[in-house]
Amino acid sequence: MDFNFTDEQTMLRESVSRYLADTYDFETRMKTVNGDAGWSPAVWKAFAEELGILGAAFAEDHGGLGGGAIENMIVMEEVGKALVIEPYLSTVVIGGGFLKRAGGGNADAVIPQIIAGQVVIAFAYAEPQGRYNLADLRTTARKDGDGYVVNGHKAVVRDAPFATHFIVTARTGGGQRDAGGVSVFLVPADTAGITRRDYPTVDGGRASEIYFENVRVDADQLLAAEGDGLPLVEAVVDEAVAAVCAEAAGVTRKLHEGTLDYSRQRKQFGRPIGEFQVLQHRMVDMFMEVEQAVSMTLMATLRLDEPDRAKHVSAAKNKIARGVRFVGQNAVQIHGGIGISNELAIGHYFKRATMIEGQFGDADYHLRRYESQMD
Repeated sequence: MDFNFTDEQTMLRESVSRYLADTYDFETRMKTVNGDAGWSPAVWKAFAEELGILGAAFAEDHGGLGGGAIENMIVMEEVGKALVIEPYLSTVVIGGGFLKRAGGGNADAVIPQIIAGQVVIAFAYAEPQGRYNLADLRTTARKDGDGYVVNGHKAVVRDAPFATHFIVTARTGGGQRDAGGVSVFLVPADTAGITRRDYPTVDGGRASEIYFENVRVDADQLLAAEGDGLPLVEAVVDEAVAAVCAEAAGVTRKLHEGTLDYSRQRKQFGRPIGEFQVLQHRMVDMFMEVEQAVSMTLMATLRLDEPDRAKHVSAAKNKIARGVRFVGQNAVQIHGGIGISNELAIGHYFKRATMIEGQFGDADYHLRRYESQMD
């Protein structure tokens, strides 16, 4: 198995890193976070037109650069380093993941618009009772003539306030938690009957509670055969988990680097606290978690197309969920009270690390899932 990046992948990392270092500093990010919009359309446009990264993971037939999951991993690690709040995960990784796998007219029409920065997608899958069970759905899509009528409530839909489209899971048959009967729809955000309640998330993003009341969708908005959507959802979510792991690698690296710099400046008893052996050992442990996150993410990403994908993805998420907690909590502890202040970047990295820990399943969930794959 080849662990080396191609020249094109290296150039992708360098271009994203350079752009974010030049234009996406902490102060700029905080102005965006605290602004009315909650994101920067100008940055999204630059991602599309200046950097071309919105097309990095798409096939050349759709106007992309011919990459895939590795390119998403590279971009997401840089996203983590800069705490980017623009919707790369929800639009390119998740939205693009559904469309690439589903193919057909929706893919042909929407993927070029994603690459051009004209479409933003939010994934409306979670429900209040569902926890991490992707099949636990009370949202229904009832067959009505040539289309469907959707009713239900989706919770904590990240990036929904500025999305142009939603990817929605709904039950077209079976019981509430059955594997069969799950369908997936691509729904324009301005469709009649959709209402939102928007709010900020603790890590600087935006999310919504979305309510569907007699929302009519056409049959051609299905992204898999009716009732057979769960395998598609599971495959895309596993790719999203790997991408979040890559983001975690970037977040923990910045937490470690920021803590190391602080330990060289902060003095106690007339000496920099970084000279105390106990803190040196602690920061070595933090560094090891960062490097393990990088390695586990690469392993999971390379296995996404294999039959035992779920086992490797859950192994990575279990390890990395524990690692981001360890690194984040130790970063805050070494910084002291200022480590959780809004004025210091380290506190915002800690908040994002805390959210990553539970996103798409916490460590305990993925440990159980890993064990189930070993039978």
